[in-house]
Amino acid sequence: MRHSESARAPNPTGSGLVLTVLASGQFLMTLDSSVMNVSMASVADDLGTPITGIQTAITLYTLVMASMMITGGRIGAMLGRRRAFRLGLIVYGIGSFTTAVAPNLAVLLLGWSFFEGLGAVLIMPAIVALVSANIVPERRTAAYGLIAAAGAAAVAVGPLIGGAVTTYASWRYVFLGEVVVVIAILLTLRRIADAPPVPGHLDIPGAALSALGLGLAVTGVLRSSEWGWIAPRPDGPRLLGLSPVIWLILAGIVVLYGFLRWQLYLVRTGGLPLVDPGLRSNRQLRGGLGMFFAQFLIQGAVFFTVPLFLSVLLGLSALETGLRILPLSAALVLTAIGIPKLAPRAGPRRVVRLGLLSMIVGILLLTAGMDPSANAGVVTVPMLFLGLGLGALSSQLGAVTLAALPDSRSDEVGGLQNTATSLGTCLGTALIGSVLLAALNSSDSPLLALRVSFAVTALFALSALFGTERIPRAIGPPSADSG
Repeated sequence: MRHSESARAPNPTGSGLVLTVLASGQFLMTLDSSVMNVSMASVADDLGTPITGIQTAITLYTLVMASMMITGGRIGAMLGRRRAFRLGLIVYGIGSFTTAVAPNLAVLLLGWSFFEGLGAVLIMPAIVALVSANIVPERRTAAYGLIAAAGAAAVAVGPLIGGAVTTYASWRYVFLGEVVVVIAILLTLRRIADAPPVPGHLDIPGAALSALGLGLAVTGVLRSSEWGWIAPRPDGPRLLGLSPVIWLILAGIVVLYGFLRWQLYLVRTGGLPLVDPGLRSNRQLRGGLGMFFAQFLIQGAVFFTVPLFLSVLLGLSALETGLRILPLSAALVLTAIGIPKLAPRAGPRRVVRLGLLSMIVGILLLTAGMDPSANAGVVTVPMLFLGLGLGALSSQLGAVTLAALPDSRSDEVGGLQNTATSLGTCLGTALIGSVLLAALNSSDSPLLALRVSFAVTALFALSALFGTERIPRAIGPPSADSG
């Protein structure tokens, strides 16, 4: 499949405003889940619903994003990047306002899980494309680092924001605040350069197959801690003697295989596929997407276990837990921005490897420092190492994936990239949750169970080192027909 290269001349003038706007959008997209995680009890009480209802809302929000992100990227290419960004913001703002005034769970599901999820699948791929449309090539590594840092920082400060607002006011003000931010971003969109829409049509069968396949697989992963991966939980459902999780994941894989065959058929018959199957042979793209998946798998595991240690074992409040995670956020942002600025010629492969090693050191320090007599200060140094590692990866991976293909295909890359991050977060949280539950079942010590969980997280990071061979030593411009 060939894509004509759109003529565009990114202008560095006003790039600070552009990056602020796009980073704010990325921050918003990631903030919701982390805020909701620490506010579940208050939201449930306010809406008169059990805590499982709020967990369902979180699950559906994740499901909508993970299953529709590829389609959102394609729609963004057809509409034009800025128009897709604007439309996504409007839908997201409607969802935030609906959530803020929700009188019951049904309205919360409509506003947060559905509208905000649909808004996100238009916004996130468009952000990736708009960076390449507005930032000159030599500054893009730093720009992608800032965007990634904004998203990761939202995960870190979300508990702090959610804990403070929920404690001293109401969780509803978080979503009203999001509406204000959305309006502010919409007012600045004229300053952001656009690129012409990519002609074509939406592959509706492909969109349906990708959404169904990803949706089935993600649903299985999200339900794994509740139903069991293969052997069913004693009080959980079963299908043919096994947990429904394994059947959902297998069904998802079968549907995704059908999606791949359909894309190959379209290529053979001259149609326009949703995703070019030829991308499988692009080593740099595969390496970047694989490392994105690994980063967010590790990040999901860390942000699941560390708050548990602080809140459950040490008894910290949501606000205090958020404050203890702040060193990670600060180190992440400084590293993601600082590496491209201070070491612009640093090789991506070397930076990514050093980042993974820093994360492994941080996790091991956490594991070693966990003790019945430990205080909350034991997490400060590990948080710094984890932040440095995550920031190092964030500073490189966006540029690696985008440089693998021409700028005209940035929406396609953005959809794949955000799908990889969503799947990584889901799987990291689910896997480490299952490990923690299994360790608790075999031991009466929550401390031992958490140590096992941290050790498994370190293994995740160690295994990711073997995937760095696909990360290039240096980033060069792609050929016009890359992929």
